[in-house]
Amino acid sequence: MADLFAGIDPPPAPPADPAPDAPLADRLRPRTLADVVGQTHLTGPDGAIGRMVAAGRLSSMILWGPPGTGKTTTARLLADAVGLRFVAISAVFSGVADLKKAFAEARDHAQLGKRTLLFVDEIHRFNRAQQDGFLPYVEDGTVTLVGATTENPSFELNAALLSRAQVLILHRLDRDALELLLTRAEAVMERPLPVTDAARDALVASADGDGRFLLNQAETLFSVDLPEPLDPAGLSAFLQRRVAVYDKDREGHYNLISALHKSIRGSDPQAALYYLARMLTAGEDPLFLLRRLVRAAVEDIGLADPQALTQCIAARDSYDFLGSPEGELAIAQACVYLATAPKSNAVYKAQKAAWKTARETGSLMPPDNILNAPTKLMKQIGYGQGYEYDHDAEGGFSGANYWPDALGPQRFYEPTERGFEKRIAERLAWWDERRRR
Repeated sequence: MADLFAGIDPPPAPPADPAPDAPLADRLRPRTLADVVGQTHLTGPDGAIGRMVAAGRLSSMILWGPPGTGKTTTARLLADAVGLRFVAISAVFSGVADLKKAFAEARDHAQLGKRTLLFVDEIHRFNRAQQDGFLPYVEDGTVTLVGATTENPSFELNAALLSRAQVLILHRLDRDALELLLTRAEAVMERPLPVTDAARDALVASADGDGRFLLNQAETLFSVDLPEPLDPAGLSAFLQRRVAVYDKDREGHYNLISALHKSIRGSDPQAALYYLARMLTAGEDPLFLLRRLVRAAVEDIGLADPQALTQCIAARDSYDFLGSPEGELAIAQACVYLATAPKSNAVYKAQKAAWKTARETGSLMPPDNILNAPTKLMKQIGYGQGYEYDHDAEGGFSGANYWPDALGPQRFYEPTERGFEKRIAERLAWWDERRRR
């Protein structure tokens, strides 16, 4: 591995002071960790970064957070705070050659007593073999690795790399943090944003926690002369609409579908509708959502309300018939029906228990009395003997044995006292009483 990454000079670090005509987001880049907004849980005196800086020693780390929350800035300020040489590469634009340069140069500087902080943006874009290439240099202290990712490290990074680095989570910027960024922007531009108070609120909301996006939007507003401040409608027409952060094949997808399912299970129709709307407005496939609603109907409602499954299938057919957006109302109706239905996972639990018993008991024969006897030989050896036809029995119930002799009666399904299952429980109790006679 050392031979693979023997190399040449690293790419130069960007200048410390941005040019006067640099983008507003660069001009407002914090100069100290105390200036970083919205991440005091990490940068404050009691935060993981704050404690490391106070001790004057950094460990390798992965900064995980949404776009525009300060990952790159935090890494650069960390290097400054503890006197490390800062080198930045991006996994989007860099390859093995760039890593060779960075590691070779870091080793040379280490021999001169100067350690290196290697910042790797979008580290999850390096493949598994490339991620393994970091390990010896992190272990021997050639570099202090600070990786940045918007994706869940549990899914995207090697376990070996994760075991050598702390994962620090940067929060989506809240309203107060975004407002502070706008105040700093107005101070730099020496004039207020040309928007009304209501439009300012809408501008902050449109950023969706992304500080860089907010400053870019503010810079657009500062760049033009407007006859009067924009109201929310004028702001919407003037600026591009921000698309919600949502990758249909990544963590955002799984987080929201989990939230939808659990809101239905928890009988909160308002939250369930919210997460359904989040996914549909972000472009999720409605058929994927319908499949999950069907799953919730059979897993979390079951026979407490047998109509739940019918509602979901009807919603699927309605969506097929109407298309989007009209058919989305049927999806919403099914979602609300599930969230407000009585809940039971009794069938779900019964299925798992029955499957487990079936796997464990193998090929046990059913009792002879319920076996068909289409041939003379089968009749001679006892197949079908003693079978009672339930429809001819009193109450349509014979109470016969249906279990293999080597297994005996089992009990998988235990209905709840909720919804329709209360009636099922009464039937089962009546049948059990008849069996005991």
